[in-house]
Parts: sequence; structure tokens; C-alpha cells
Amino acid sequence: MHSPLVERWLSLATSPRPAVIDAAGAVHTYAELGHGARSIASALREAPGGARASLAGERVGLLISPGAAFVEALMGVLLAGGTGVVLTPLYPTRERRYFCEDARVGVLIASPDLAPLAAELSEGRRLLLTDEGLREGARELEPAPSSPASPALQLYTSGTTGRPKGAVLSHENLATQQALVGRAWGFSQEDRLLHTLPLHHMHGLAIALLTALGSGACTRFLPFDAPRVWDAMAEATVFMGVPSMYQRLHVAYEAADVDTRARWSRAATHLRLATSGSAALPTSLGEFFRARSGAYPLERFGMTEIGVGLTNPLEGERRPGCVGLPLPTVDARVVDEAGVEAEVGELLIRGPSVFGGYFERPEETAAAFVAATDGGAPWFRTGDTVTRVLDEAGAPVAFKILGRTSVDILKSGGYKLSALEIEETLREHPRVLDAAVVGVPDEAWGERVVACVLLREGPGHPPDARALRAFCKERLAPYKVPKDVHVMAALPRNPLGKVVKPDLIRELEGREKRE
Repeated sequence: MHSPLVERWLSLATSPRPAVIDAAGAVHTYAELGHGARSIASALREAPGGARASLAGERVGLLISPGAAFVEALMGVLLAGGTGVVLTPLYPTRERRYFCEDARVGVLIASPDLAPLAAELSEGRRLLLTDEGLREGARELEPAPSSPASPALQLYTSGTTGRPKGAVLSHENLATQQALVGRAWGFSQEDRLLHTLPLHHMHGLAIALLTALGSGACTRFLPFDAPRVWDAMAEATVFMGVPSMYQRLHVAYEAADVDTRARWSRAATHLRLATSGSAALPTSLGEFFRARSGAYPLERFGMTEIGVGLTNPLEGERRPGCVGLPLPTVDARVVDEAGVEAEVGELLIRGPSVFGGYFERPEETAAAFVAATDGGAPWFRTGDTVTRVLDEAGAPVAFKILGRTSVDILKSGGYKLSALEIEETLREHPRVLDAAVVGVPDEAWGERVVACVLLREGPGHPPDARALRAFCKERLAPYKVPKDVHVMAALPRNPLGKVVKPDLIRELEGREKRE
């Protein structure tokens, strides 16, 4: 018996169709990757006394550069009955070691270019390299049995609000996501996904890569470099990005000459779909990309724990700043602090794509769910504050994310404020490249609203704090105007480009103490 996720892979693993194009341009078919995956699965199951029937959920760390070898290793782990823990060179050794120790990783698979980093983690662990020797030395074994409930991946949360936790995702969770997102976004074997996202994250790994693989599409891996990405759009049908990527595309476009801009705009029109996730896309960036590609990027709401839960439509109106409606099989509620249904409040989600819990964290798992009163599955607490967008008849047509309840919903002077709303207003200033708004603890205000901005080059003197506050006063209610504005050289970000606001708050508090 195999899970739907493994069955889908096995149905494609003999196809001569292209599955992966690596950064160097080499093309790899599904059949080639299928052979490589089976070889890795067999190598993983080898033991001194003979081959094991299954790894039975054993955690296997993957430290592999994006490309064919990554796909082979990931699917090899699943064929062997193991659970993948994807590591990344983007994090320091200390963080990678924490993931391995927390997950109790027993085996590491590394690509030769990352072997020195893997060696730092190999003490007490078996280390395999994705080279030809691994394939040649492995025996062909039948895939290990797997059930829908078997753990497939252990992905670590981004850590923007605390220490990363290992979210355990089952084969059913991922197979459901693969099918739902593939249908909702119209994926087919004719698609070519331009993949520039990191693979240790739900966005790049499951939402992008597994969706493409599940549809029989081809994935082109490319390190993110704005000029190269612009040009690569000419041979792609789908691009998935995060707001910081769209920002860098914008900066590169503005710096380019007229002929280059025209070429890049033509390239963008080849895309049938561009998506944005992991953080709210500034409307200014969405409109910029619409003007070049012909369509506003499709925004959706997703998390490590749930995959994609809500999405704007593939066809029809995409409302800027909104994340659409729930996918089929996904239920959504909005509740206030007392747990009562509300128009504005925390978003709760449930459905077969929602994970079962955090690895060996029973208390944090219990706190992440709310019992259902209808006898159904418990509701996952997303920690995001949302509001429903209604049509003229009062029917919901989309959800709008107001921000993370913990860091984006500020309580200042008796008011609840959305940091995202203030950030979007600041980005309307022609000299503001990006903005992050936080609440700094304050005796008088509860939280003092502080804006940190990055400026772009432009004519005349750059705006100072006074000018930026005046700009906000013309566009926001007085209680929403930042009390302080700081022009920064950089903002603290995680590997996906999302601003880590707790780090920013600590930086501001340290600056105030020094002053």
C-alpha cells in the first residue's frame, strides 16, 4: 500500500517528459529522476544485516542544492518510508545543528558542493552524498509501504515570532495540497515553473515544487537574480515569488535601459500565472507587475502548518491586498478574542491539508488548535488577524489579511492598528522603497507606533522623518500616524525576505538605550 503522494510519483517516474532543468541548463526527465530516487531509497534502507523493510518515519536531513539531485533525494526518502527534514546553507551552522538535534536526524544526504557544511553535522549520523557512487552501489528495492497518515516532511517554522518548531506534515497533507493547488491554479504537464525560491520552506518545497511535480510539469531551477529572472520568464509559464522578489524585480527594471525594459515586459507576458505569498504584497508592486505582465499577481494565504488555505481565483477578479477564499475541503472562521464569530478577528482553518502537530511539542500543539463545537476536526489558530470583504449583497468575496496578531496588530492609545496598512501608505511615497512598522513598548501609549523605511534614489533631497510623518498625516487618521520614523540602511530579514519584526523591535530598543 502506498500513499496518494507516492502513488502519484510512481505514476510519473517512468515518463520521458522533462521534469527538471537545473541552473546550468541540463534537462532531466521524470524517468531519470525516478531511477535516481529508487537508488537513493535503496541506499537508505541498506543495513549491516540486510535491507530494512522501511525507515518507518526516521528523520533524514537533506542538505542539497536545488536541482535534480534534490528531487531524487526527497522522493528517495519518501520511497524508503522516511521523513524529510530539509536543511539550508542560508542558515548558520548553529541553526542547522538545532534542526538536526530537534528532529533527531539519523541520516544526512548532501550534495557534493555542500559536503563541507554537512560534515559539520555528521558526528553520530550516517552521511550520504548525491554522487554517481551512491546510484551505482545501490540495489533496486520495491518502495517501502506508506500510508496517508505517515509523516512525510518535518518543516521548521520561520521563527519570526519565536524559536522554530518542527511542523510534521503527513503524506495526506501534502497529497491534498498537491491536488488542490494544482487544480485551483490550472497546472498541467505543459507548464514550466520558474523556481527561484528556497527549498527548506513550505512555499518553495510543497506549494511550488510538489505542485509542479504532481502535475507532470517541468521545473526550471534558477538562483534569484532579478535580470536573469526577467529574461527567464520568456521560457516559463508560471512564476512564484515573495514580495521581496517583486521589489527586486522592480528595482532592476527601473535601473534598466529602454530596450531592456521592453524585452523584460515581453518576457513577462509569456507567464500564464504569477503568484505571491509568504507576506502581503504591496499594492504598488502588484500594479507594477500587472502593467508589465498583463495580470495582477495571484495572492494567496498559506503557512508551514497548512500549505495554501485561501487563494484568489485563477480566472476572475483578483482583489489587490486580499487573499481570496478557501480552497475546496478547507473551512475558515473568523473569531474575536473570546472565540465568538466576528467580521474582524483571528483566522481559524481546518481541513485535510492541515498538519497534525509540532514534533514532540504537545503543549504548543494543543495551544495551536481550538476544539470544534460541531463534532468536526479542531480548528488551527493561524495567528493572523483578518477581515472579510463583502460584495454589494453582503456575501464574502475575499479575506484581507491585516497582519500577524502578535507583531502586526498594534495596540496604541486604546486603538487597534494594522501595521500593514501603515506600511502600504508609506510605500506610496515616491522615495520609499520599503517600510516596516512595529509597536515599541511605551508607558504612555502601550505600544508606540514606529516606522522604519528604506529609501530609493531620486531627485532632490531625500525625505526626513518630519516629511514622512506629514505624508502619512495627509492619508491616515491621526492615531495611525507613526510617532517616530527612522530611515534605515537595511531591515532584518529571514531567508525568504520577510522582515523579522521581533529583531527590529530589539534593534530599536537598543538604539533608544544608547541615545
